[in-house]
Amino acid sequence: MAAKKKATGLGRGLDALFGDVEVSAVREQSSRKKGKTAALESAVAAPTEKELRYIDINDIKPNAAQPRKVFDEDKLEELAESIDRHGLIQPVVLRSAVQGYEIVAGERRWRAARMVGLKEIPCIVKELTDEENMLLSIIENMQREDLNPIEEAEGLKQMIDTYGLTQEQVSRGVGKSRPYITNSLRLLKLPERIRYLTAEGSLSVGHARALAAIRDEALQQKLAERAVEEGLSVRQIERLAQETRERETRKRRRATKSADEKRVEAELREALGTKVTLQRKGAKGRIEIEFYNGDEMERLIDLLRSLG
Repeated sequence: MAAKKKATGLGRGLDALFGDVEVSAVREQSSRKKGKTAALESAVAAPTEKELRYIDINDIKPNAAQPRKVFDEDKLEELAESIDRHGLIQPVVLRSAVQGYEIVAGERRWRAARMVGLKEIPCIVKELTDEENMLLSIIENMQREDLNPIEEAEGLKQMIDTYGLTQEQVSRGVGKSRPYITNSLRLLKLPERIRYLTAEGSLSVGHARALAAIRDEALQQKLAERAVEEGLSVRQIERLAQETRERETRKRRRATKSADEKRVEAELREALGTKVTLQRKGAKGRIEIEFYNGDEMERLIDLLRSLG
């Protein structure tokens, strides 16, 4: 995230927001601890544009460009308990809105602070464009691993669709490789049910990517449900998908056999007394003779030997 700022606002990481600013306490503790208010300890000196401000929590609203849609209530409770005990250590980053302020980074902290009854919280107000606002919201969540794979993919796609950025620009902006961006966006092509299972954590991102490589939507759905119910690994999903593709290929080949090929199969089946499959590819091919137990195998071997 140390790249120089471009006209698009890409390449700016959290360092551009936070710098070396730290807050070691909050101005007002939870209403559950009445009388235990504490004065703000001195914040680390920072440039004027990063000056720490205490802002009424009711003057702050969530970020409209926030890619994160789901907030784990248990984790919010844990964060609220920590804030109640130790104070809000890291300030929330805001930008000015038509009325009050909009969160750029730190919505979880803002939500948790509301849960413990803080009336005002330490903030840094930045002047950001809509594009910078969206980018930094995504970067913050990705660096903290706060987004599920589907939220992350939707945030990246929103950057591309809203601002006409290329995958390469998005890659540089969020500090991820181009293949990472491509694979992430591919998840959005999955059926809704599989996206839901991935978002809630029933399927890992590895499972989702393996399923995204399958073209048959019905097969995707079937394997996704099996992965959840049977605890299939990513490798098992990939193997089952490969086996299914091979079966489908054999079916297509059988369906396109000529009359002569079918006649040969029928003659061999009658002569050998078992199913025989003829597969051709140009001048080459193979003949598959099926058996169903050891005795059947020995019978076929003896019969083939007698032909010699």
